[in-house]
Amino acid sequence: MPYQSHVSGHSYEASIFKFRALVAAIICLLMLAGLLTRLAWLQVVDYAHFSDLSEHNRIRLMELPPTRGLIYDRNGVILAENKPTFHLEIIPEQVENMDETLQGLAQIVTISEAEVERFKEQLRVHRSFQPVSLRTRLTEDEVARLAVNRHRFPGMDINARLSRFYPHGEITAHTVGYVGRINQRDLSVIDKGNYRGTTHIGKTGLEKYYEAHLHGQVGRQKVEVNAQGRIIRVIDKIAPVAGNDLVLNLDIELQRIADQGLGEFSGAVIAIEPHTGAVLAFVSKPGFDPNLFVHGISHKNYNALRQSAYKPLFNRAIFGQYPPASTFKPFFALAGIEQRHFRVRESIECKGHFILPEDETGHKYRDWKKQGHGIVNLDKAMEQSCDVYFYELAYRMGINNMHEFLSQFGFGNKTGIDLLGERRGILPSTDWKKRVHGKVWYPGETIIAGIGQGYMLATPLQLAVATAALASRGEKIVPRLLKEVHISKDATLKTRVKTREPSRTMIELKKEGHWDVIFNAMKKVVHGTRGTARATGQDMKFKMAGKTGTAQVFSIAQDEEYDEETVAKKLRNHGLFIGFGPINDPVLAVAIIAENGESGSKMAPVARKLIERYMEKYATSP
Repeated sequence: MPYQSHVSGHSYEASIFKFRALVAAIICLLMLAGLLTRLAWLQVVDYAHFSDLSEHNRIRLMELPPTRGLIYDRNGVILAENKPTFHLEIIPEQVENMDETLQGLAQIVTISEAEVERFKEQLRVHRSFQPVSLRTRLTEDEVARLAVNRHRFPGMDINARLSRFYPHGEITAHTVGYVGRINQRDLSVIDKGNYRGTTHIGKTGLEKYYEAHLHGQVGRQKVEVNAQGRIIRVIDKIAPVAGNDLVLNLDIELQRIADQGLGEFSGAVIAIEPHTGAVLAFVSKPGFDPNLFVHGISHKNYNALRQSAYKPLFNRAIFGQYPPASTFKPFFALAGIEQRHFRVRESIECKGHFILPEDETGHKYRDWKKQGHGIVNLDKAMEQSCDVYFYELAYRMGINNMHEFLSQFGFGNKTGIDLLGERRGILPSTDWKKRVHGKVWYPGETIIAGIGQGYMLATPLQLAVATAALASRGEKIVPRLLKEVHISKDATLKTRVKTREPSRTMIELKKEGHWDVIFNAMKKVVHGTRGTARATGQDMKFKMAGKTGTAQVFSIAQDEEYDEETVAKKLRNHGLFIGFGPINDPVLAVAIIAENGESGSKMAPVARKLIERYMEKYATSP
């Protein structure tokens, strides 16, 4: 019995073991089947999906931003270039904790709050796999410190990039403009495909106007990367096409002469070739350093510019609207003799004031010379800038006749220059006042308009274009800053292409000799014994035509006199000058406005220097 019991227990244990082994085998087979099924699923059913993921981890498609085109002056002097600089960049998708990464990097190199703020703004407009700049223009010491610590920060890299640089700073800021980081507003209007990998875009000036030329075409390359995201090899590549280079009509030497000529005054200087419309000098002063804006200007610097009383960000050449004052008189005089409101040799008496015949109150429209100029004709009125002569002419002509004739010279309309935001100025008429102000036109307003005051406003560019049209005897040309484009055919080859001929219109006179009448009158302003700019005409090797102007900033009562010693500087009269030369064959027309400059005669020497230097460089004979 004991033996039989022992055998029975052994059999029971054996059966239990077999059962357990069978269950374990079944479980193992099920697990193996599940594993094989999952493997088959991954290898067959989900192959494409996981192959793509694997390929994405190993192979990446990267955009290659094009090199931005350069900008030169007419003599090949570079005005906007690309300089290599080192940038601290981060690829967002490779960073687990961005805040910790930023804090860690800030312990190695200086990173301002403004830079962190700009970086986070850029994160929102860039794709997660695209590198985003955190710091620009790193020093060699900073590059070395970051390189040593690179292993601590996955997704961080130091890359050499080309940064826009403007070597002439302030004196070309309003003309060339500047580039800045692409923002949400830019993304809403640009071709996103062609700007992938590009961080900057033209914001102002020619940089913005000719953005399509300067940007170029984006390239692409397929690369293999390791687990850390570093490029191992380039599999395929389509090279980017560099942006086109621009050659301007601008002459940087004349630009500098014009800028220095304004001295301490705010204002603008424009110099144009009358027969081509080429703009050789385009100055708005004060300017600003455009390099501050390239990688994002600090709040401190921007507020300093924006809050400055001198408004350096304001482009006076095309945005500024000023009373043309007596620089308006040559055009007005031409209208008078052309429409036969005044005979060429007709004289009147200037007693120092003018009174409207129908004005019973006897209101006096005063001449700048209290005692008057005596008997004056057109030549003497232009030479000495007699206001009473032009009051009389305005009274005879009427505002609508004035508007009709002077609109031919471009007053009251945009010139069409290749810059954005140009203003129209104001050339008033009875219809204009009724439409804009809902009021009737008064005779006294016509009198004031006769000396370029009242509602009459013009931009410095408009004055320059009108002066160029006068110098070319009625050939009015759309002004152009761009001379030619060097078009990129591929990554290395550029073809020189001239711009189209600017559009032009002719101002037809009933009598061609009237041009000579105005020329001779304007010549006496500079070369006459009593000309308002006679000091400028001394020892000149050629004859120059000109007209000074003084625009009131505030009104003076009937019995008061203007005293520049007691008037605050910001309320002093603006000084204006227009001129061209040589008078027998004009090569350059100039318009100058000096805010609070008191007198246009102070600006006449600037025009002389510009014309003289132009003739030395470009004209074959005086």
